[in-house]
Amino acid sequence: MDFDLMLVVGATLVALSIPSMLSAYADDRKPWVGAMVLLIACVLIAMVVTKKPGGLVINEVPNIFFTVIGRYIN
Repeated sequence: MDFDLMLVVGATLVALSIPSMLSAYADDRKPWVGAMVLLIACVLIAMVVTKKPGGLVINEVPNIFFTVIGRYIN
């Protein structure tokens, strides 16, 4: 898995974990699934930030998203 794909998957998992955790809190349950998904997402993003050659520049993130999505759609 390349670093760009890891970033996109991690950011998507962060976006999906937030509603899961909020729903668990609203239903008075423990947010185990949302917390685990968030943990996995944070590990993926941390790997990208620390191991990507040249580092990660915030201005490149939208371009990375479109590049990865375009790569897998075509």
